[in-house]
Amino acid sequence: MLTILGFAMIATFLVLIMMKKMSPIAALVLIPALFCVFVGKGAKLGDYVLDGVTDLAPTAAMLMFAIVYFGVMIDVGLFDPIVRGILKFCKADPMRIVVGTALLAAIVSLDGDGSTTFMITVSAMYPLYKRLKMSLVVMTGVAAMANGVMNTLPWGGPTARAATALKLDASEIFVPMIPALLVGLLFVFGLSYVLGVRERRRLGMLTLDEVLEEEKETETVLVGSGGSGDGKVSMRKGGGTGSGADTGAGAGSGGGTDAEDDAEDDGFQGLDPNRATLRPKLYWFNALLTVALLTAMIMELLPIPVLFLLGAALVLTVNFPHIPDQKARLAAHADNVLNVSGMVFAAAVFTGVLQGTGMVDNMAKWMVDVIPAGMGPHMAIVTGVLSLPLTYFMSNDGFYFGVLPVLAEAGAAHGVSPVEMARASLVGQPLHMSSPLVPAVYVLVGMARVEFGDHTRFVVKWAALTCLVVLGAGILFGII
Repeated sequence: MLTILGFAMIATFLVLIMMKKMSPIAALVLIPALFCVFVGKGAKLGDYVLDGVTDLAPTAAMLMFAIVYFGVMIDVGLFDPIVRGILKFCKADPMRIVVGTALLAAIVSLDGDGSTTFMITVSAMYPLYKRLKMSLVVMTGVAAMANGVMNTLPWGGPTARAATALKLDASEIFVPMIPALLVGLLFVFGLSYVLGVRERRRLGMLTLDEVLEEEKETETVLVGSGGSGDGKVSMRKGGGTGSGADTGAGAGSGGGTDAEDDAEDDGFQGLDPNRATLRPKLYWFNALLTVALLTAMIMELLPIPVLFLLGAALVLTVNFPHIPDQKARLAAHADNVLNVSGMVFAAAVFTGVLQGTGMVDNMAKWMVDVIPAGMGPHMAIVTGVLSLPLTYFMSNDGFYFGVLPVLAEAGAAHGVSPVEMARASLVGQPLHMSSPLVPAVYVLVGMARVEFGDHTRFVVKWAALTCLVVLGAGILFGII
């Protein structure tokens, strides 16, 4: 019964948010509370929620201060050179922009943290997507998939969890997987090219100067007509606006001097080269501080929430010594902080009920039990396939510490080595990074102004295909 209720709870949650019948925060809280009552453990709901909040509190703290830290770094211009390089490559070609998004997300993912990857990627690319009226779910989907492949780095989390759970060396798991993961990353780049070509066909290709000129002409028409026009600008030579139902992009407000500026109605001026928050004289201090912070994070010198707390306090004090300026920077990023931290604590209700009621354990046991006996010698492949739904519907901790040891034991009975099982367990990460139980995904969709349901509908099929490509490559190379 718990197994059925567990799957029913997850299905109800996904259907409601994808159909936009409930907001993610409301669904994450109310649906598990309702199912907790169905299970007959409503009296223990408070304990389950507090346990979930306790488990996720460090993650929420990390995200809060990481958003402040990297938000301030974006304000002061630390990432402007990288952004300029990517944008120079992208120009105003939708195909290049989508490929550039995947490339930027993959590069920034080297720090091993999904939240920082999404903050930097969205901050860099969002204004250009908005200016060209490109599909924002393409941006979030491509960034999530690129980060998902790179999330398998030993310091990214899943590899370390698999190594710990099966008492293996992380390098023994990861190093042989590199060829398969490279194939997966190349597939993401290839998919980005295809999606970019599709966007190019829909929107056409203009130079940045042409984009700005069209917007200026539109502004002139609007002013001359007393502002009676609808403000839409055709970005397609010989075609319509091609706005698309899933783009989430409105008409640019104009008035900017650079193509990287965003529409004023979004308040997104993160790449304005003339913004008052720039601190060019402190560039190398900020760069060295960020390198030191990421190094300390990789070396685990201190817990990540503590590192970002210290880093945020230091970067605010040095770059904005006056208290009113510090308050202004905190206020500028308050929306993102509140949105993301709210999602994390709401997700704590969902995970707390799943684990506290025993639903997740029963779901895992059922999935293991339904595996046919004849599949025993192929348990590594089975594990790779199961990693897609299991890492999507539960946390990495739940999968790697709760399910993987059971699967590994079943594989060992048929002669499958634990290291093969561990490698196969990494296959589902490109899909996992878009799971509603991953706090970083709320940073991604929140900063990109994309509905979580829209992101889910778009990315699931492509992310699942990426996972299968990695699995296929692992089998072909004899790694799995």
